[in-house]
Amino acid sequence: MNGRALEYSPYLVFSRDEWAKLRADTPLTLTETEVYELRGLNERMQIDEVVAIYLPLARLLNLYVERTYDLFRATQRFLGRNGSKVPFIIGLAGSVAVGKSTTGRILQALLSRSPNSPNVALVPTDGFLFPNAVLEREGLMTRKGFPESYDVTRLLRFLSDIKSGKREVKAPVYSHLFYDVLDSDALVIDQPDVLIVEGLNVLQPAKLPRDGKAIPFVSDFFDFSIYLDADETLLEQWYIERFFRLRETAFRDPRSYFHRYAKLSDQETRKVALKLWNTINLANLRENILPTRQRADLILTKGADHSIHEVQLRRL
Repeated sequence: MNGRALEYSPYLVFSRDEWAKLRADTPLTLTETEVYELRGLNERMQIDEVVAIYLPLARLLNLYVERTYDLFRATQRFLGRNGSKVPFIIGLAGSVAVGKSTTGRILQALLSRSPNSPNVALVPTDGFLFPNAVLEREGLMTRKGFPESYDVTRLLRFLSDIKSGKREVKAPVYSHLFYDVLDSDALVIDQPDVLIVEGLNVLQPAKLPRDGKAIPFVSDFFDFSIYLDADETLLEQWYIERFFRLRETAFRDPRSYFHRYAKLSDQETRKVALKLWNTINLANLRENILPTRQRADLILTKGADHSIHEVQLRRL
């Protein structure tokens, strides 16, 4: 069997080459142009990465989806019910600048082109941040992205509605241009076969109360979870590189929340980016995001070239 078992670890560990062999006969349904268009800013996703990493993953997820629906139908028979199937929900977690959005879009594209042509939706949890007005009132603007900056009640209600099979469930939309939630816009999710939920803290557990009556975790609604991992030094480098790219692109828009950074010198830009990384994003990574890594069913670890060089899959 491919994959080595580490002592006392719940994971099987695969090298890139070992994992790539698990693609079997899964067809490549994306072109190089499509992969390029799905990439995020500063991402270097290439077609060979899709072949080596994401085709085997798509094959695995399709197996999980199929078997989960088999279990759902068996449970319905046991309960004497005839309810329709509910969406298979995938959680995707990881640090700022690690490439979650690109991974989410690639998986959405591949899964939606599976033989049975499932309806695959993607929802970023940025939209469930409290609006800036609320964050400012509560003194949380410098904690944006931390667990306390999210409207968790609203996110749990959304996931509960999705799992209940409700029609046309609305998710709030976040604008990176305005750096705020858009009141006038919403993403409508209408009974997808698969839903990918992407965000920093989606694997974050809550504190357990003594009376055992805690509200559920966001991850309680997941059927499968993925953590996208990279070393801190690489994440810092990628964040700073992305900040420079944004200075030359989005920040130049006068409507941008960060327009004031558009005319900074290279030295000033690096100083600002490094401060934002250390005081907000690195702190959040260490306090909240990285500790959830071992809660994932699958861990994808990136190297300096942005490619996945190791895969860890939780044993059944």
